[in-house]
Amino acid sequence: MNSFSNIYLYLFLLLMFSCKTDKKQNVLDSNPEVSVLEKVANAHGFKNWNNVNHIQFTFNVDRDTTHFERTWIWKPKINEVTRISGNDSLTFNRKAMDSIAYKANAGFINDRYWLLAPFNLIWDKNNFKHTYTKNKMAPIAKKPMNKLTIVYRAEGGYTPGDAYDFYFENDYLIKEWVFRKANQATPSMTTTWENYVNHNGFKFAMEHKQPSKDFKLFFNNIQTSM
Repeated sequence: MNSFSNIYLYLFLLLMFSCKTDKKQNVLDSNPEVSVLEKVANAHGFKNWNNVNHIQFTFNVDRDTTHFERTWIWKPKINEVTRISGNDSLTFNRKAMDSIAYKANAGFINDRYWLLAPFNLIWDKNNFKHTYTKNKMAPIAKKPMNKLTIVYRAEGGYTPGDAYDFYFENDYLIKEWVFRKANQATPSMTTTWENYVNHNGFKFAMEHKQPSKDFKLFFNNIQTSM
C-alpha cells in the first residue's frame, strides 16, 4: 500500500471515530445526569405522581399522653382539599382561598410536607437553594450518610427562610431529617423517617420519631386513586 493510500485510510478511520464520538456526545447531551433532587424524589415514587387523581391520609401525632389527628383528602388535578377533624369538615380549592381556607391550607401544607417532602424537592425547586455533601454524620443513627440541605427563600410561603437537612444512603430513601427554623444553626426538630410501605408505586415513611422524647408522628388510612 502506497503512502497516499495510508493517508486516505488514516483520514477515513479518523472521520469514522469522530462521527461515533459526536453521536455519543449528542446522546449524552440529550440525557443530562439526573440531579440529586430528582434521585431522592424518584426513589419515593415521584414518577407516578402525575397519575394520581385522589390521595387521602390521616396525620397523627402522639406526644407524651396526648393524641392529635386530622384527615386530608386532596384532588391534585383540580387542587381541591378536604380537611376532616373530629366531626367537622371543610372543603376548599387552593386556587381561590378565603381567610378560613388560608388558615386550613397552612395545616395541609404542614401535614402533606411530612408525607411528601421528597416530592417537594421537585415542586419547590425554584423556591430554595440546595447543597449536597457525602459522608456526613447522621444525627440520630450516628453514622455517615449523604446529606442534602435546602434553604427556602426569605420571602413568600408559610415559613420563609426555613432549612431542612435530609439524610439518606445509596438508595436515596430519606432516613432522617432536621428542620431548622429560619436557617438557624441549632436544630428545631430532628426525627427519623421509618416504617416505609409500598403503595401504588410510592414509598411512604409511615413513622417519624424523636428517640430522645416521647414523640411519634405517623400516618394511616392512606389511599390513592390513579
